[in-house]
Amino acid sequence: MDVINEVILYASTAWWILPLLFLFCLIDGLLPVVPSESLIVALASVAVASGAPPLLLLGLVGAAGAIAGDHFAYRFGRRIGLDRFRWMRRRRARKTFAVARRELERRGALLIFTARYIPIGRVAVNFTAGATRFSLRRFTLLDTLGCLTWSAYSTTIGAVGGHWMKDNPLLGIGLSISIAMVFGFIVDRVLNVLRRRLGIDPQSPDAQPTPQLLEVPADRRR
Repeated sequence: MDVINEVILYASTAWWILPLLFLFCLIDGLLPVVPSESLIVALASVAVASGAPPLLLLGLVGAAGAIAGDHFAYRFGRRIGLDRFRWMRRRRARKTFAVARRELERRGALLIFTARYIPIGRVAVNFTAGATRFSLRRFTLLDTLGCLTWSAYSTTIGAVGGHWMKDNPLLGIGLSISIAMVFGFIVDRVLNVLRRRLGIDPQSPDAQPTPQLLEVPADRRR
Protein backbone atom coordinates (compact mmCIF):
# COMPACT_ATOMS: atom_id res chain seq x y z
CA MET A 1 0.00 0.00 0.00
CA ASP A 2 2.82 2.40 0.89
CA VAL A 3 4.55 1.72 -2.44
CA ILE A 4 1.35 2.47 -4.37
CA ASN A 5 0.87 5.70 -2.44
CA GLU A 6 4.44 6.76 -3.23
CA VAL A 7 3.92 6.05 -6.93
CA ILE A 8 0.70 8.10 -6.92
CA LEU A 9 2.41 11.02 -5.20
CA TYR A 10 5.31 10.86 -7.66
CA ALA A 11 3.02 10.80 -10.69
CA SER A 12 1.07 13.81 -9.43
CA THR A 13 4.25 15.92 -9.50
CA ALA A 14 5.46 14.71 -12.92
CA TRP A 15 5.72 17.30 -15.70
CA TRP A 16 3.50 15.30 -18.03
CA ILE A 17 0.48 14.97 -15.74
CA LEU A 18 -1.21 18.24 -16.76
CA PRO A 19 -0.66 17.74 -20.52
CA LEU A 20 -2.11 14.24 -20.06
CA LEU A 21 -5.13 15.72 -18.28
CA PHE A 22 -5.66 18.19 -21.12
CA LEU A 23 -5.51 15.37 -23.66
CA PHE A 24 -7.94 13.21 -21.67
CA CYS A 25 -10.47 16.04 -21.42
CA LEU A 26 -10.11 16.85 -25.12
CA ILE A 27 -10.70 13.26 -26.22
CA ASP A 28 -13.64 12.98 -23.82
CA GLY A 29 -15.34 15.80 -25.71
CA LEU A 30 -15.35 13.63 -28.84
CA LEU A 31 -15.42 10.07 -27.53
CA PRO A 32 -16.92 9.71 -24.04
CA VAL A 33 -14.85 6.63 -23.26
CA VAL A 34 -12.07 8.47 -21.45
CA PRO A 35 -12.95 9.17 -17.78
CA SER A 36 -11.83 12.80 -17.68
CA GLU A 37 -13.97 13.62 -14.62
CA SER A 38 -12.44 10.74 -12.70
CA LEU A 39 -8.93 11.91 -13.59
CA ILE A 40 -9.64 15.45 -12.37
CA VAL A 41 -11.19 14.11 -9.17
CA ALA A 42 -8.25 11.75 -8.58
CA LEU A 43 -5.61 14.42 -9.20
CA ALA A 44 -7.41 16.92 -6.97
CA SER A 45 -7.56 14.31 -4.23
CA VAL A 46 -3.83 13.66 -4.46
CA ALA A 47 -3.04 17.39 -4.71
CA VAL A 48 -4.38 17.90 -1.19
CA ALA A 49 -1.73 15.52 0.15
CA SER A 50 1.19 16.37 -2.12
CA GLY A 51 0.56 20.01 -2.96
CA ALA A 52 0.91 19.25 -6.66
CA PRO A 53 -0.50 19.96 -9.09
CA PRO A 54 -1.97 23.27 -7.81
CA LEU A 55 -5.75 22.95 -7.60
CA LEU A 56 -6.42 26.17 -9.53
CA LEU A 57 -4.09 25.17 -12.36
CA LEU A 58 -5.56 21.67 -12.35
CA GLY A 59 -9.07 23.07 -12.76
CA LEU A 60 -8.08 25.47 -15.53
CA VAL A 61 -6.22 22.82 -17.54
CA GLY A 62 -9.16 20.43 -17.24
CA ALA A 63 -11.58 23.13 -18.36
CA ALA A 64 -9.34 24.11 -21.29
CA GLY A 65 -9.16 20.51 -22.51
CA ALA A 66 -12.94 20.14 -22.19
CA ILE A 67 -13.56 23.36 -24.13
CA ALA A 68 -11.21 22.22 -26.89
CA GLY A 69 -12.91 18.82 -27.13
CA ASP A 70 -16.40 20.34 -27.22
CA HIS A 71 -15.37 22.69 -30.02
CA PHE A 72 -13.93 19.79 -32.02
CA ALA A 73 -17.35 18.11 -31.72
CA TYR A 74 -19.05 21.35 -32.79
CA ARG A 75 -16.77 21.74 -35.82
CA PHE A 76 -17.20 18.09 -36.72
CA GLY A 77 -20.97 18.50 -36.68
CA ARG A 78 -20.75 21.68 -38.72
CA ARG A 79 -18.67 20.01 -41.41
CA ILE A 80 -20.81 16.87 -41.66
CA GLY A 81 -24.21 18.58 -41.41
CA LEU A 82 -27.55 16.84 -41.01
CA ASP A 83 -27.81 14.62 -44.06
CA ARG A 84 -24.33 13.37 -44.93
CA PHE A 85 -25.07 9.75 -43.98
CA ARG A 86 -28.09 7.60 -44.69
CA TRP A 87 -29.02 7.11 -41.03
CA MET A 88 -29.29 10.89 -40.68
CA ARG A 89 -32.03 10.94 -43.32
CA ARG A 90 -34.24 8.43 -41.54
CA ARG A 91 -37.45 9.74 -40.06
CA ARG A 92 -36.47 9.19 -36.43
CA ALA A 93 -33.08 10.86 -36.87
CA ARG A 94 -34.66 13.80 -38.73
CA LYS A 95 -37.20 14.22 -35.94
CA THR A 96 -34.44 14.18 -33.32
CA PHE A 97 -32.41 16.79 -35.20
CA ALA A 98 -35.51 18.94 -35.61
CA VAL A 99 -36.27 18.85 -31.89
CA ALA A 100 -32.61 19.40 -31.00
CA ARG A 101 -32.40 22.50 -33.15
CA ARG A 102 -35.67 23.86 -31.79
CA GLU A 103 -34.57 23.31 -28.21
CA LEU A 104 -31.14 24.80 -28.87
CA GLU A 105 -32.83 27.95 -30.10
CA ARG A 106 -35.26 28.07 -27.18
CA ARG A 107 -33.09 26.77 -24.35
CA GLY A 108 -29.57 26.74 -25.75
CA ALA A 109 -28.04 27.91 -22.48
CA LEU A 110 -29.70 25.13 -20.49
CA LEU A 111 -28.82 22.35 -22.95
CA ILE A 112 -25.20 23.31 -23.60
CA PHE A 113 -24.50 24.18 -19.98
CA THR A 114 -26.00 21.02 -18.47
CA ALA A 115 -24.85 18.65 -21.24
CA ARG A 116 -21.29 19.01 -19.93
CA TYR A 117 -22.31 16.85 -16.96
CA ILE A 118 -23.63 14.02 -19.18
CA PRO A 119 -20.83 12.15 -21.06
CA ILE A 120 -22.80 11.01 -24.13
CA GLY A 121 -25.23 13.91 -23.91
CA ARG A 122 -22.54 16.53 -24.31
CA VAL A 123 -21.20 14.96 -27.50
CA ALA A 124 -24.70 14.76 -28.99
CA VAL A 125 -25.59 18.33 -28.07
CA ASN A 126 -22.29 19.80 -29.27
CA PHE A 127 -22.41 17.86 -32.55
CA THR A 128 -26.02 18.93 -33.18
CA ALA A 129 -25.18 22.54 -32.33
CA GLY A 130 -22.57 22.53 -35.08
CA ALA A 131 -24.71 20.60 -37.56
CA THR A 132 -27.67 22.96 -37.12
CA ARG A 133 -25.49 26.10 -37.38
CA PHE A 134 -25.99 27.22 -33.80
CA SER A 135 -24.15 30.51 -33.25
CA LEU A 136 -20.46 29.77 -32.62
CA ARG A 137 -20.05 32.85 -30.45
CA ARG A 138 -22.99 31.89 -28.26
CA PHE A 139 -21.88 28.26 -28.14
CA THR A 140 -18.37 29.28 -27.05
CA LEU A 141 -19.69 31.47 -24.24
CA LEU A 142 -22.10 28.86 -22.91
CA ASP A 143 -19.66 25.98 -23.29
CA THR A 144 -16.88 27.89 -21.54
CA LEU A 145 -19.13 28.61 -18.57
CA GLY A 146 -20.27 24.99 -18.47
CA CYS A 147 -16.73 23.61 -18.64
CA LEU A 148 -15.45 25.96 -15.93
CA THR A 149 -18.22 25.00 -13.51
CA TRP A 150 -17.82 21.30 -14.40
CA SER A 151 -14.08 21.46 -13.73
CA ALA A 152 -14.56 23.40 -10.48
CA TYR A 153 -17.17 20.87 -9.37
CA SER A 154 -14.87 17.91 -10.11
CA THR A 155 -11.87 19.58 -8.46
CA THR A 156 -13.87 20.43 -5.34
CA ILE A 157 -15.16 16.88 -4.92
CA GLY A 158 -11.63 15.51 -5.29
CA ALA A 159 -10.24 18.00 -2.79
CA VAL A 160 -12.92 17.17 -0.22
CA GLY A 161 -12.31 13.43 -0.52
CA GLY A 162 -8.55 13.92 -0.44
CA HIS A 163 -8.79 16.04 2.71
CA TRP A 164 -10.63 13.26 4.53
CA MET A 165 -7.98 10.71 3.53
CA LYS A 166 -4.98 13.01 3.44
CA ASP A 167 -2.57 10.40 4.77
CA ASN A 168 -3.58 7.76 2.25
CA PRO A 169 -3.79 9.09 -1.35
CA LEU A 170 -5.04 5.77 -2.73
CA LEU A 171 -8.02 5.65 -0.36
CA GLY A 172 -8.55 9.36 -0.96
CA ILE A 173 -8.87 8.74 -4.69
CA GLY A 174 -11.32 5.90 -4.12
CA LEU A 175 -13.43 7.98 -1.75
CA SER A 176 -13.40 11.01 -4.05
CA ILE A 177 -14.46 9.01 -7.11
CA SER A 178 -17.23 7.36 -5.07
CA ILE A 179 -18.50 10.78 -4.00
CA ALA A 180 -18.33 11.96 -7.61
CA MET A 181 -20.38 8.96 -8.75
CA VAL A 182 -23.07 9.65 -6.15
CA PHE A 183 -23.24 13.33 -7.05
CA GLY A 184 -23.22 12.44 -10.74
CA PHE A 185 -26.21 10.14 -10.22
CA ILE A 186 -28.07 12.89 -8.37
CA VAL A 187 -27.25 15.51 -11.02
CA ASP A 188 -28.38 13.16 -13.78
CA ARG A 189 -31.74 12.57 -12.07
CA VAL A 190 -32.26 16.28 -11.42
CA LEU A 191 -31.51 17.14 -15.05
CA ASN A 192 -33.89 14.45 -16.28
CA VAL A 193 -36.70 15.85 -14.13
CA LEU A 194 -35.90 19.37 -15.29
CA ARG A 195 -35.94 18.37 -18.95
CA ARG A 196 -39.27 16.58 -18.56
CA ARG A 197 -40.83 19.60 -16.88
CA LEU A 198 -39.57 21.85 -19.67
CA GLY A 199 -40.89 19.44 -22.28
CA ILE A 200 -37.52 18.55 -23.81
CA ASP A 201 -38.31 15.11 -25.16
CA PRO A 202 -37.08 14.07 -28.65
CA GLN A 203 -39.60 11.21 -28.68
CA SER A 204 -42.59 13.48 -28.12
CA PRO A 205 -45.34 12.91 -30.69
CA ASP A 206 -45.66 16.67 -31.09
CA ALA A 207 -42.09 16.92 -32.34
CA GLN A 208 -42.63 16.72 -36.06
CA PRO A 209 -39.74 17.58 -38.39
CA THR A 210 -40.14 20.53 -40.71
CA PRO A 211 -38.16 21.49 -43.80
CA GLN A 212 -37.09 24.76 -42.20
CA LEU A 213 -35.44 22.85 -39.37
CA LEU A 214 -33.89 20.08 -41.37
CA GLU A 215 -32.62 21.59 -44.58
CA VAL A 216 -29.16 23.10 -44.67
CA PRO A 217 -28.26 25.10 -47.81
CA ALA A 218 -25.68 23.36 -49.95
CA ASP A 219 -23.30 26.31 -49.85
CA ARG A 220 -23.24 26.13 -46.04
CA ARG A 221 -22.36 22.45 -45.78
CA ARG A 222 -18.78 23.05 -46.74
